[in-house]
Amino acid sequence: MPHEPKTMRALTVANQKGGVGKTTTAINLGTALAAVGERVLLIDCDPQGNASTGLGVSPQMRKKTVYDVMVDDTPLEMAIVQTEIPGLDLAPAEADLSGVELEIGHTARRAYRLKDALASLPPRVGYDYVLIDCPPSLNLLTVNAMTAADAVLVPMQCEFFALEGLTQLLRTIDQVRRTLNPTLEIQGVVLTMYDRRNSLSALVAKDVRDHMGAKVYETMIPRNVRVSEAPSFGKPAIIYDINCAGSQAYLQLAKEVIGRERSRRVALAKA
Repeated sequence: MPHEPKTMRALTVANQKGGVGKTTTAINLGTALAAVGERVLLIDCDPQGNASTGLGVSPQMRKKTVYDVMVDDTPLEMAIVQTEIPGLDLAPAEADLSGVELEIGHTARRAYRLKDALASLPPRVGYDYVLIDCPPSLNLLTVNAMTAADAVLVPMQCEFFALEGLTQLLRTIDQVRRTLNPTLEIQGVVLTMYDRRNSLSALVAKDVRDHMGAKVYETMIPRNVRVSEAPSFGKPAIIYDINCAGSQAYLQLAKEVIGRERSRRVALAKA
C-alpha cells in the first residue's frame, strides 16, 4: 500500500501527575507508529530525560538537546538523533531543562519556543508524527509543548484520584487554547496500568468513560511486568518483548491514533 501523504501532526503526551505511564506511552506509541511505517520524532521535554534513556540514547550521545533548542535557539534538526528503531528519531533532554523557566521566563515568545523550532524543520525531514513527552507538572515546558501541538494525548492511570487530576489538566488545556493555541484539541485519553482483577480499575475506567465519552480510547494499557522492565534495558517494550500484553496494547493504541487522524482528515475534507 503506498504511503499516504499527509502533513506532520504534533501530539503532546501530558499529565501533571507522575507515575501514570506518560513516558512509557510516548516511547511505545512512537515505536508502534514507526513499526507500521510512520516517520516519528519524539521530543523529550522532561528534564529527567527518561524518554531519551528508555530509547537507549545515553547522555554521551546527546550532543545538543531540547535545552539548546529552547534557550540558545539551536535549530531543532541539530538536536535530533536516530534511535535504534527505524523510523523513530529523538530530540533528547538533559537535566539543564529544569532551568528553562529561569532562562527564558521573561523573554518574548517564551511560550512559542518549541512551536517556532518545529516550524523551522525543513520539509525534507518529512515526519508524520511528532510526540512531545512532558514533565509531570504544568510548567513552561508543558505550556510550550501544548502551544506547539495540534492535540494532546492524555495517559491516565486507573487509580482513585485519576479524575481529579484530569480535571486540572483539562483546565490547563482550555487555558492554552484560549490564550496561545486556539486549535488545540484532545486527541484522546488512554487508560494505563489497568488491572482487570482489581474492581477499582474497572470503576475508574467507567467513570472516565462517563466523563469523557468517545475521547477515551477503546484500548487500555494493562499493568505489565515486561513493560516495566524494558526501560532498564534502554528499549521500548515493543522491542523488548513484542508478544507481552502491554506491547500488544500499544500496537492497538497506535492503530486507534492513526484511525482518529484519518477520520479527522476525512471530516475536514468534507467541511
